Amino acid sequence: MSMDTTSPDRAFVLGLDGVPWDLLSTWIQAGELPNLERLAAEGAAGALSSTTPAATPLAWPTIATGVWPDKHGVYGFQHLESNYTHRMNTSADVRQPELWDVLSPAVVGNVPMTYPADEVDGTLVSGMMTPQMDERATHPDGLADEIAEKIPEYRVGLSWDEYRDRPEEFREELSSLLATRRRLMRLLMDREEWRLFFFVYTAPDRLQHLVWDEAALLEHYRELDDVVGEVMEYVADRDAILFVASDHGFGPISTIVSVNTLLEQEGFLARKGGDGTRGVLARFGVTKTTIESTLARLGVSEEALVEHLPRSLVDTVASQVPGDHNLYDVDFDETMAFVHGSGNCYVNDTTRFDPGVVDPGDVEDVKTELRSLFEATTDPETDERALRVLDGEDLFPNDPHSPDLIVRGIEEYEPGSKLTRTVFSDSGSKVASHRPEGVFLAWGPSIESGATPTDASVADVAPTVLHALDEPIPANADGRVLKEIFDPHSMAGRGAVSQREYGQSASEAVDADFDDVEDRLRGLGYME
Repeated sequence: MSMDTTSPDRAFVLGLDGVPWDLLSTWIQAGELPNLERLAAEGAAGALSSTTPAATPLAWPTIATGVWPDKHGVYGFQHLESNYTHRMNTSADVRQPELWDVLSPAVVGNVPMTYPADEVDGTLVSGMMTPQMDERATHPDGLADEIAEKIPEYRVGLSWDEYRDRPEEFREELSSLLATRRRLMRLLMDREEWRLFFFVYTAPDRLQHLVWDEAALLEHYRELDDVVGEVMEYVADRDAILFVASDHGFGPISTIVSVNTLLEQEGFLARKGGDGTRGVLARFGVTKTTIESTLARLGVSEEALVEHLPRSLVDTVASQVPGDHNLYDVDFDETMAFVHGSGNCYVNDTTRFDPGVVDPGDVEDVKTELRSLFEATTDPETDERALRVLDGEDLFPNDPHSPDLIVRGIEEYEPGSKLTRTVFSDSGSKVASHRPEGVFLAWGPSIESGATPTDASVADVAPTVLHALDEPIPANADGRVLKEIFDPHSMAGRGAVSQREYGQSASEAVDADFDDVEDRLRGLGYME
């Protein structure tokens, strides 16, 4: 766009969760998305590589901080404890300052991993991982009541499971969800005092998991394009710079590879046996599946039980009733390695876990065996390789507690952690999932028309936003400033990149009821 050579005072970051570059660029070139077409022509546009794994809870904190997960500390929706239990990650687990901690005043809306709302200089409405819209989900005081009054139907997400067999109804509900999200954005746009405006739409990710049909997706993307047009007009009136980014891309899947079942078959993992209560229940055919089926016939949902029974009781029952859970149903006293979360593989060593079974000196040998196993795994029906594996030490060198290996699917294969009967199974209603290549676009003062970012990653977004506003980037940033997108005559284009130490964020434990959040995540296959 290159309207002038001065530095803008404001930046608007518009997040579009799960939007892939190949899909978006195809429709831009075909003239299907006029606002995004204009944005790309007058500004900069290109692919944006995600975190590894390419997942929401890792990528959005990286976008907001400019550092990889081994520095910001979040590797999934859940944090794995040393005693093999897990808890939900929250804003308190993000160890690095985020853009809204640096640029103030700020307006932040619906960004994943921001619950509970920090006391920022400005306004914050938390996004994905928010249990309920109350005072802990918003800042400042009184904002939750204002949202309830002006947008009474506002909600953070849908309970996806109930729409698995009703795709048309699901699309209607999602469109309604997007509309109320847009009303929230407009409500926040009324706050004129901001230097950073950071707002995320998660709807494209949710739609694509359950619907991978070109006509349906294009209809949704036209809604997103309309949102982009509104934001372009808003930022132009305020001489602000606009950045559009997605946390990862998307593509079709057809087969789930149950990695923990593979580990069990190869002797690395042991399922809990039939001793004691579990054995008695198993002999009488009592499993989690039969219990859930019986309760369903009686009109009692699993969610209702979780809501009305103490969590300690639910955990006790879950660990004693035979099932397929990747933590509750594993005998860790006899397990050398297991997978948790989005393909995060851990060697069960005695220093990391209590008690653990692998001597620390043997960890590298076990990793070598696991790598060979994963890389040799082929689909028995097609003989195609299904998995690729990356070393956690190479990806996350700054954190000794990072996963030992990251297991990813090849093409239409998706790794899963559930303890199933077979390693390979149909993906069912989950028809698409994450890919590494998302999108990055920039438009406004100082941006070069027709520019293309070079090898851009999600870690580059925060440094680039800061530099665009003539602010120093974090000294420990893993990303770089995408100088190639700036007009060479602008201050951002010709000026040197400065750095400063921003310190670490304080972390406090969060006590909250995340049962509904877990249900939403489970419905999309994010939790098993």
